[in-house]
Amino acid sequence: MNKHPLLTRHSGILLHPSSLPGPWLSGNLGPEAFRFVEFLAAAGQSLWQMLPLGVPHDDGSPYQCLSVFAGNPVLISPEALRDKGWLSAADCDQALAQMKTPAMSGNFSHRDALSLHSAVLEQAYSGFKARASDSDQAALADFIEQQGFWLHDYALYQSLHQVFEHQSWTQWPQSLRDRQPQAVTEAREQYAGQIAEICFEQFVFFQQWQALKDYANKHGVLMFGDMPIFIAHDSADVWCAREYFDLDANGEPLTVTGVPPDYFSATGQRWGNPHYHWQTMVADDFAWWKQRMAMQLQLFDVVRVDHFRGFEASWEIPVDHDTAIDGRWIQVPGAQLFDSLLKYFKTLPLVAEDLGIITPAVEALRDRYQFPGMKILQFAFGGDNNNPYLPHNHETNCVVYTGTHDNDTTLGWYQALDAATRAHVHEYLGIDSGDDMPWPMIRAAMESVANTAVFPLQDILGLDAEHRMNIPGTAEGNWRWRFEWSAVPTELAGQLQHLTELYQRQP
Repeated sequence: MNKHPLLTRHSGILLHPSSLPGPWLSGNLGPEAFRFVEFLAAAGQSLWQMLPLGVPHDDGSPYQCLSVFAGNPVLISPEALRDKGWLSAADCDQALAQMKTPAMSGNFSHRDALSLHSAVLEQAYSGFKARASDSDQAALADFIEQQGFWLHDYALYQSLHQVFEHQSWTQWPQSLRDRQPQAVTEAREQYAGQIAEICFEQFVFFQQWQALKDYANKHGVLMFGDMPIFIAHDSADVWCAREYFDLDANGEPLTVTGVPPDYFSATGQRWGNPHYHWQTMVADDFAWWKQRMAMQLQLFDVVRVDHFRGFEASWEIPVDHDTAIDGRWIQVPGAQLFDSLLKYFKTLPLVAEDLGIITPAVEALRDRYQFPGMKILQFAFGGDNNNPYLPHNHETNCVVYTGTHDNDTTLGWYQALDAATRAHVHEYLGIDSGDDMPWPMIRAAMESVANTAVFPLQDILGLDAEHRMNIPGTAEGNWRWRFEWSAVPTELAGQLQHLTELYQRQP
């Protein structure tokens, strides 16, 4: 039996750490993150849900990362490094001055943010080498030893990625592309300094993350993460473990992932990630997945699995096709995978992202392990009363959301509704107008029999469409939304606390 932490009633807020306020180009794991934990606790919220924490590509999407294990260095708090004594106040001031222009204009890429942040981390590494205590030096050595199964290769991959000007690993010299032993050994020696600094960055990230998680847990807040099912082709993971992916002799994908045409897209969605070579994974009893899941369970108390239906069958698209139209469903050994993981870990605190067209076979796989599914209130209206997203059709073992990071804000969604759908919303929620939106939707989620209710912070703050996090299918301008504490009314925590108590969502 899978003992799940969300079997009792909870509620929480969806906010990626990058959306926290602060003077840097991105929110991070520093003082504002601890303040947000305190806000959650004061508001009676027992979950902080966020997006993946990995190192994104230039578009900033946390769902296409350079590693499934590494943390994003942009999320490292310079203030915490200053407090450690590894970074001077002058170093912080100088870095902030450099960041001011792109931060104010909003015209910067993730690579810009990483480059500016790397200058700070380079100073911190120098300070660490000069001034770190013996215990801190030993902690770094222990971290490198414990995480060596991914860290050494990731640090080398990142060094080479920079050397080759961010080209995909398939474009590197053949000896490095194919990881020929002599070439790898020589590269480790040649770039030893960069590799050591990248290992330090990961050490700092995990130290800061663990401090934040411990603080949250002590305040009664569970950390709720997110794990994409597929991974980026240009990643340390694919470069280092080609045998687990459907690739040709040059390392290029033979088939890629996506979803077939549906109501929302006449050509489907072509995501472009390489498919897994499941036979190889079955042969070694899913060793790669066990390592990946172990990291997720180290970071988080609960983990959402994106595109869960892909563990029953996934849409395989020939790599030379520009759309997802001519793909096919291929069966996936999902039950074998989860049986192996459950035997190994004893419990799997996962949430299944089961949105879209879900078959009985996918539902059976989800229910076999008692994974909660997802219900999105923005999907509930405009149809008949059998819509599974309407609150009266919810089951207890699910997570209800007003919307997710891929949706418009609930106020933006409501403002864009046609008259008939808006009338349906009013009738169902028992309201005469939408003047209080999105609070009637928040209350409906709180009222639901669903064990868990989660709200994007944008909805809690009553923000419109200008504040959405992501528009699926677009590559520009996403993943940058941030809030300011000045936008948080002083009575908001009490308002949420009251609803949490009223609907018995305090564990």
